[in-house]
Amino acid sequence: MKAKTFKGGVHPHDFKYFSNKVPIEDFPAQDKVIIHLSQHIGAPSKPIVKVGDLVKKGQKISEAGGFVSIPMHSSVSGKVTKIENYPHPLGTVQRAVEIQNDGKDEWIDGLENDENYMDMSGEEMKNHIREAGICGMGGAGFPTHVKLSPPEGKLINTVILNGVECEPYLTADHRLMLEKSEDIISGLKIIMKILNAKKGYISIELNKKDAIKLMKNKLQNEKNINVVPLHLRYPQGAEKQLIYATTRRKVPAGGLPMDVGVVVQNVGTALAIYEAIRYKKPCIERITTVTGAIVKNPKNLKVSIGTPMLDLIEHCGGTTEEIAKLISGGPMMGFAIPNMGTPITKTTSGIVLFGKDEIVDTAEQPCLHCGRCVDACPMNLIPTFIVENVKNNDYALAQKLNILDCMECGSCSYVCPSHIQIIQWIKLGKLEVGKLIKKK
Repeated sequence: MKAKTFKGGVHPHDFKYFSNKVPIEDFPAQDKVIIHLSQHIGAPSKPIVKVGDLVKKGQKISEAGGFVSIPMHSSVSGKVTKIENYPHPLGTVQRAVEIQNDGKDEWIDGLENDENYMDMSGEEMKNHIREAGICGMGGAGFPTHVKLSPPEGKLINTVILNGVECEPYLTADHRLMLEKSEDIISGLKIIMKILNAKKGYISIELNKKDAIKLMKNKLQNEKNINVVPLHLRYPQGAEKQLIYATTRRKVPAGGLPMDVGVVVQNVGTALAIYEAIRYKKPCIERITTVTGAIVKNPKNLKVSIGTPMLDLIEHCGGTTEEIAKLISGGPMMGFAIPNMGTPITKTTSGIVLFGKDEIVDTAEQPCLHCGRCVDACPMNLIPTFIVENVKNNDYALAQKLNILDCMECGSCSYVCPSHIQIIQWIKLGKLEVGKLIKKK
């Protein structure tokens, strides 16, 4: 099996054995959901319901706040009880709509099974995707209809479905590819039609050989869609690295995938697109992995958007010891969550729990100038120099060293023998560089 990859990156242990053999389980809707108005990159959505309103499952509860924005929908039927600030998986506090579940599971009207869905025009498909409130479900959360609307003159000839799932512990996309392969492929074909792209790829790392084999079998009669096996390497799921590993095209510094004729979508996003186009189903649920050495029964759960994380943890039997850290997403790029009542959003790919013996809290030591961070950086940056200038408040030089090109993947911090919090320093530097740019 010939596999490809990219230059740089690291090889953390994947710890996927906790949940990669566990089939997706439907998690029943709980007593209440808390649906944030901002679950995506761009402007927050604007609520169109008020406290006391009765809503149905799938009903729109907010409108997009602009072109780069998406609406939100209720994931249960019930009553709007609050509209106020709640903890967000990004570690902030943001406005959300709380809905008390009435247990009736009463859906909105308009759902259908359109077997001739491929007869729609690309523009009609984009409208359905926008109205369904779909964003990138791999973690970035970019509004999907925007990504499928390249500017005039930007011709897209290639679509890549991201089935890499290179973050340690997470297995939601792996299980999706095994259990919903045909629907994911149908979603890819919809994307290709919208963009008029002639070539499609599904890129999967070699620790998912069963998914590679299954997808190849499903695509054996397709001439313009191929499965691309990739060597294990983090952060291979990042767009620029994935594009290079799959096609050998290099996205220029400061550029976008569409600059090289490519659009990348997550396999979970492709499934949501298929369900929106064929069944007119809004995006109100996702697959989330609940895992970690201290989790009694790690699972891959089909979850209603807005479900508190604590409910998922309890459904998995709780933990074998006290939780020392809860990460929303993967341990490399995820966020530590202080409140277990934080709800699931459209981009919550996993919840990873750690015990106290798994947490290493080592003080920063002076930089050894060993160059390991330089070797690991997938963006060909010099992290040690960038951090040095941020610490010295020389943000102009940090900008010249291309601090804004950092994707914050954490590869540099992972390999640093001095335990320097490189990403934290770079995030601080980006804020200050942003202020410099604004002044100019």
